[in-house]
Amino acid sequence: MADRRINARRNFLKNSAGLAAFSMISGGVHASNASTLKVGLVGCGGRGTGAASQALRADKEVELVAVGDMFPDRLQGSLAQLKADGEIASRIKVSPENCFTGFDAYQKVINSGIDVVLLASPPGFRPAHIEAAIAAGKHVFAEKPVAVDAPGCRKVLEACRLAKEKNLAVVSGLCWRYDRPKRETMKRIHDGALGELHTLHTNYNVGSLWMKKRQPDWNDMEYQLRNWYYYGWLSGDHNVEQHIHSLDKCIWALKDEAPIAAYGLGGRQVRTGTDFGHIFDHHAVVYEFKSGAKIFSFCRQQDGCYSDVNDYFQGSKGHCNVMKHLITGPEAWNYRRDGSEIDMYQSEHNELFASIRAGKPINDGEWMTRSTLVAILGRMVTYTGKRITWDQATNSKEGLAPANLTLNDQKLPTPPVAMPGKTTFI
Repeated sequence: MADRRINARRNFLKNSAGLAAFSMISGGVHASNASTLKVGLVGCGGRGTGAASQALRADKEVELVAVGDMFPDRLQGSLAQLKADGEIASRIKVSPENCFTGFDAYQKVINSGIDVVLLASPPGFRPAHIEAAIAAGKHVFAEKPVAVDAPGCRKVLEACRLAKEKNLAVVSGLCWRYDRPKRETMKRIHDGALGELHTLHTNYNVGSLWMKKRQPDWNDMEYQLRNWYYYGWLSGDHNVEQHIHSLDKCIWALKDEAPIAAYGLGGRQVRTGTDFGHIFDHHAVVYEFKSGAKIFSFCRQQDGCYSDVNDYFQGSKGHCNVMKHLITGPEAWNYRRDGSEIDMYQSEHNELFASIRAGKPINDGEWMTRSTLVAILGRMVTYTGKRITWDQATNSKEGLAPANLTLNDQKLPTPPVAMPGKTTFI
């Protein structure tokens, strides 16, 4: 993996050496092709640490100069891991004064003189972080999903519209869109290799994930933040936080068309203890489209069960196994690797920084927000047991975050587990 990343970086630098210099873009980045771009990281978990590493590998003139996290131990652990990587250690220039913790750490990172911010905190914070970054004129890498509720999606969409006006980059962590084999597969689907798509079946059926046992000195807020995956206001449930990758591939295949409605079922059958918050452990959703096409979507996080993470698309003249990049039918095709492919996580950062250097910043805002809302719609229908339309979901007024966000909260009750047929749509 290390060799692949080194080669990816060398290939990128070779390919981007001829990019024209640009003067000033509205985000406040004064840069020629050789100017240093200063990067800040918000959210120092595994994904954030990985994103920082990939950003530093994407462009030899990038420096990490500020980091922020809710907790000091997470922040210091991330910095230690990054500094242990000899290839990038010299460009980690984070002073103690630029290490920020707490709920306002993101704003302090944004205000620290950076050009690009990597947003990788729990998804519930993403809308506020994106909004603040773009308001301050910063280029953005935003991990998936970009919200956990419809009000958050609306905030992100508006911020990304402003980013276009300011000529700022917004690159999504929905990384399959930056994977060459997936791009080649989708191009053939869009060119008609399957004919008219009518049935899209997607699975993200895996075992259980991490869970952090509560420590005696953690109050309710700290416990929920450290165990964020199991609280809807922070993760959106795993149909949103994890399965969004699969749903995004389906929506991509359908040329980013939004569904007209969805219905489904789900529950909490195995992961029932209080350590697992209140989210479900399985969801099954049918998404309906104006053309008559349907997505049949399944996700499960239960140990000891059959696992499958794949997408199967059927059209009027062919079939596609997406993860195998295999099309059968009259236009049969299979992607053949030639060894030049690079890691998709690296690719998204390569393209982000190349677009900034070229003065033609990528803006993934519309499709990343649409795919996020598709995933949220799935949770809405499994929690309520209702058929919910796209327009209803888009205009939902349900905000999941607690009213007061402070680390001093001693009492932050776990929301009730949703009960289909009784939980109401808001």
